This record gives sequence, structure tokens and C-alpha cells, in this order.
Amino acid sequence: MAPSVRLSPETRSLFDEPLAIAVQGLGPRQQVTLRTSLRDEMGELFQACARYQAGDDGELDLARCPALPGGSFSGLEPMGLLWALQPQKPFWYMVKKDVQRPFLLQLEVFDGHGDPPGRLLAQAQHERAFLRDGVRRVPVREGRIRATLFLPPGNGPFPGIIDLYGTGGGLPEYRACLLANYGFAVLALAFYGYEDLPKEMKEFHLEYFEEAVNYMLQHTQVKGPGIGLLGISKGGDLCISMASFLKGITATALINGSVANVGAVLRYKDVTIPPLGADAKRIKVNKSGIADIVDVLNNPLEGPDRQSFIPLEKAESRFLFIVGQDDRNWKSEFFAVEGSKRLQAHGKEKPEIVCYPGAGHYIEPPFFPMCAASMHLLVGKPVVWGGEPKAHCEAQIDAWQQIQAFFHKHLMGKLSGTSNKL
Repeated sequence: MAPSVRLSPETRSLFDEPLAIAVQGLGPRQQVTLRTSLRDEMGELFQACARYQAGDDGELDLARCPALPGGSFSGLEPMGLLWALQPQKPFWYMVKKDVQRPFLLQLEVFDGHGDPPGRLLAQAQHERAFLRDGVRRVPVREGRIRATLFLPPGNGPFPGIIDLYGTGGGLPEYRACLLANYGFAVLALAFYGYEDLPKEMKEFHLEYFEEAVNYMLQHTQVKGPGIGLLGISKGGDLCISMASFLKGITATALINGSVANVGAVLRYKDVTIPPLGADAKRIKVNKSGIADIVDVLNNPLEGPDRQSFIPLEKAESRFLFIVGQDDRNWKSEFFAVEGSKRLQAHGKEKPEIVCYPGAGHYIEPPFFPMCAASMHLLVGKPVVWGGEPKAHCEAQIDAWQQIQAFFHKHLMGKLSGTSNKL
């Protein structure tokens, strides 16, 4: 019997769900190298490889066979060939621009453990999709709002969430649509660097975000009385500002966010919150020219920088802080702890704080490969984001469950799981 690759699900799975990989028809205890490849929409190649030895029966099941040393990872890692994918181009970062088209994953099995690999024994292709069948993608251009709304299949109304990314700008949709697969109405909201929105991060007006909140609260497919907010990095402190000043926000989840306003002036009616001060002299650059910016920001508890601390004690929202303890972008754990102290000092409920040792700044949905370093728009050079690939991958899987459970609890009034079949 010729060797063949067996995948489950066979041809297509959601990007954030596990993929079972096995090879059958090998010789007893045959040594092989498995390699995965994926090209992003810019044509950049991501690859991972691992060395294995088949069982006595010629079967190789990644859920039971540990990878041997010498590849992208070792040990028992059933999903290693996905989370260990690395760009061939330095400082490149995997994002998904068109969520309506799946990524195509190539899997190859080579004879032996040579470098370069030996003879090709078997290969397979698999689609990693972002939209579950029946999820609707609705571009939103109402008033000033520039966004995309994802609605789950079936009859609503659904619990509503606004999703914000960070300083990269534009309109990333991939996290919002993956979340919509689990029964949430999710609005991916652009706030700069997109269409007719401001080109740069100079100042933000909360009135723009208020328009988006009101759009969701009034939408017939959104279950009230309040909505949730989800933000990473700069999107995190914008979410805290929204929860602090705007009505109708019940649950706010932050991924490595700041409790101080960062990077741009924030205005709302007659309130102005200055950005937290920073000192570029505190940037450390290593021999490879990669910057470590973790110490750049000032302390928002000291001196005039206290004015940048967002008054989150005004919020009527519950908070969840997701923290990567190896975040090299800024001190996320410090921000979460100080936010918790401020809330409790004002008699508010203690927020949930979930810390992940070995996780870096960009905690994405499950199975996005960890980005160790990439270009930072504001710094103008590559910066290190922190994280150790295996621990970071495990954090992404757990954080995704924590975020969904948090929103189910506070937007639905109950915990519920959803089957994740396409």
C-alpha cells in the first residue's frame, strides 16, 4: 500500500479548530519528515517541518507519535505543524485579509530525516476556512462608521460585540468572523488608516465609537440590553475608554491592553485625555537591529502622566484582562493589576485577569503562528513582541475559550458551548 495522508476533517476545517493528521502505508518504524506550507495573500510562504518515526504497523498518528529533535518542534504536538509555521521572509506576520477565501495548507511527507528532504512519499491539501457556512458578512457604511458586521446563521437576535485591533490600522476582519462562527453578532470596526478615516494616529474622538455602539444597540439582529467590546493592544485601551464614557456596554475583554490612553489624544465632548508619555531613549536595540520597546512608556501612576489613566471606574461594564506575561510591547500585566486596583478602590467588581507565562503581545485566535518580531509602524523598525512558540500557542487556544465564556456569561446570562462543525 502506497503511503497516504489522512486528515480529519478531511478537506476543510475552520482556522481555529484542531486538525488531526496521520500518515498510513509507511514501512515499519520508517523515518519520515513532514512539512506544511501555506502562502498568505501577499504570496509570502510560511513553512514548518517535523521528523517522525512510524510505528511497527507503518502508521504515524501525530496525536500519538512525538516529533523527534531536528525539526521546527519536538515532542507530542498534534498541531505543531500549524502553530510552528514560520515566514520565509524576516519580520513577516500572518494576517488574513479576505475572510471569504480559505488559506490552502499543503502537507508533504518525505522519506528520511535528511536536509534537504528525501523522496516525496505522499501529499495532501486542506482548506483552513474563516467563515462557517451560513455566517453573513455585511459591509457597514452608515454615517461615519467604516466596519464589517458578521451575523451567525439562524434567527437572531444574537449577543453583540465590537472588535478592535491595534496600531496597524485598516479593517482586520478575521477575529470578528471567527467569533461570529460561535453565535455572536460581531462588528469589526476600523478607526484609522482605512478609506476616508484619518490616515494617522493623532487624535481619536469617542463620538465615532459611540456611533458604532449605537448602531449595534439599535440593530434588529443584536440582543440587548448591552453589547461587548473586544480589543487587542491599542484597541484595548480604546475599548476601556468606550466602556468608561459610553452607555450600553456590558462586557469588555482586553488582550494585552493598556489602562492608560496611549499613542494619540482622546477626546469626548468636553473631556480630553492626553496620551501617556514615552521616552524613545529607553528603546534597546539588539545586534540584529531589532528593538525592544517594553520600557518606553512612562508610568501612568506618576506625575503628569496620571492624566492619561482612563477613568475605568466610571464603566458599568465587567472586565476581562488577557495578559501575555512575556509581552515585550508594554507592561500588560502591570496595566491589568493597576486597572483592577482602581476598579476595586471605587467599589467596582474585581475584573477577571488571566495570565499566560511564555505568551507574547499578539495573542491571536488559535493556531495563528506566533510572530516573534515584525515592523512597528510607530517605531519605524522591527520590534520584538515576546513569547515562546509552544506556550504562546497554548495561550491562544485557552484565551479564545476564556473570551467566549466571558461574553456568553455577561451578554447571554449563561455559559454555553457551541459545536464547531462547519
